[in-house]
Amino acid sequence: MSLIVEMSNVVKTFGKGSSLIRALDGIDLKIKEGDFIAIIGPSGSGKSTLMNMIGCLDKPTSGVVKIMGKDLNKLNDRETTKLRNRAIGFVFQSFFLLPKTTALENVATPLYYRGISSREAKKASMRILEKLDLADRHSHMPTELSGGQQQRVAIARALVTEPSLILADEPTGALDSKNGRQVLDLLTNLNKEGKTIVLITHDKEIANRAKKIIKIKDGKISESTRD
Repeated sequence: MSLIVEMSNVVKTFGKGSSLIRALDGIDLKIKEGDFIAIIGPSGSGKSTLMNMIGCLDKPTSGVVKIMGKDLNKLNDRETTKLRNRAIGFVFQSFFLLPKTTALENVATPLYYRGISSREAKKASMRILEKLDLADRHSHMPTELSGGQQQRVAIARALVTEPSLILADEPTGALDSKNGRQVLDLLTNLNKEGKTIVLITHDKEIANRAKKIIKIKDGKISESTRD
């Protein structure tokens, strides 16, 4: 299986002198195609910084981060943006749906940025909504959807570009337990279909849904376990 993410001795620092913070401190990590990995750690552990590296949202102070074989330190901003948009689908705790836009249009938005015609973008988006049992909600605004439905629309938006990796940051954090379980079931099923998923969480019970758990503390990977 091909490597989606490869990190070697990654260090990320913020500040200078006595106020220097080592958010990541010598991280080595490999994520393969088809993996379902949970990254777990308390607030301030470095998991958000690690997520930003995986998501091409930041670059290391030192060390090497490769996404789909491409070294982030060797890419300019335009190349980094292109890689992020093509390789990674993001799912966030707060959904980040466009409030005055239908579910269908929300899902289609990333395709518009790629220059795909409205007709083709809507066709592709409708297929994804059908797969996630949301076809009957395609014309609804986010305020007309439950929290669980909004998160499923966000997942549909992440899937529509056919990314190599789904990066889910606390995807159940704004949901009740029932809707949270449904979203986790959806991510599990997507992984069974071959999607690579990285789940960021502080909740051990949620992390246990993954095939592999990576624990991070004080900017270091403290433990890596596999079922």
